Amino acid sequence: MNAPSTAPSTDPPPQAGDARRWKPTPLIAGAAALHAGAAAAVVAQPAAWPWAVGGVVASHLALTAAGLWPKSTLLGPNWTRLPASAGRSIALTIDDGPDPDVTPRVLDLLDRYDARATFFCIGDLARRHPQWIEAIVARGHAIENHSQRHRHTFSLSGPAALRREIAAAQQTLTEIAGTRPLFFRAPAGLRNPFLEPVLCGLGLQLASWTRRGFDTRARDAGTVARRLLHGLAPRDILLVHDGHAARDARGEPVVLDVLPAVLRAATDAQLRWTTLRAALVPETSDGTSSEPAGQPAVQDPPFDKI
Repeated sequence: MNAPSTAPSTDPPPQAGDARRWKPTPLIAGAAALHAGAAAAVVAQPAAWPWAVGGVVASHLALTAAGLWPKSTLLGPNWTRLPASAGRSIALTIDDGPDPDVTPRVLDLLDRYDARATFFCIGDLARRHPQWIEAIVARGHAIENHSQRHRHTFSLSGPAALRREIAAAQQTLTEIAGTRPLFFRAPAGLRNPFLEPVLCGLGLQLASWTRRGFDTRARDAGTVARRLLHGLAPRDILLVHDGHAARDARGEPVVLDVLPAVLRAATDAQLRWTTLRAALVPETSDGTSSEPAGQPAVQDPPFDKI
């Protein structure tokens, strides 16, 4: 296992993170209009209440379905692929850590293949294992927000609870990593209509993935690798886990056998590994951010197009 390095991160500084203006999606705007119309209909014609209730229930079912679909953009902007400016780059995202057993070995594998990754970390685990948050950053990778406690009831929370949970992780990870997360990934990818306004207020962008291997459940590395590599293309975002990693028959984390196959395949396909924040703010030829000084790197239009 390599000792944590002191080399600086090659990612651009996080100039983003300013609060963004929330813009309701057509689905949310339509649901709000339907609620208002249903209320008006009942006032004007009380006998119409069954139709009004049916319409409201249908809108709630549609919103729930959108929240259960991790790749959906129906509730707000959502990175499921890198922006077009990423070219032939792809992103490896690693969730649910840090784990004191798995994370160090994942870092060694990334070093071996000279790959950069984005770690979506849980705030409580970062507090318990701050040395591995520091090592992730020192070895050239990015830290992003995966909530403070990773509760399975996250998507059932109201706006105040969502803000507390995400803001707590934001503070925890910023203090330890020394850089403010720019992206948020919901636990299990599940969310509700309250999440996007909260993320806008905190200056965070939602990110999900293009493809995942289900490596918290599947115990066969070959199966996981095939899921990740099938149809692999430039700008893809891949999801694996260093926390809650499934174990194979030997008791070893499956991800440790999956990563070499995935990293080699990307090299063979002449794809480059990047972090989400590096794709958000491409560097110029002199290694500096392409954004003018004092201007936020996060702009609404690129997110809306992804």
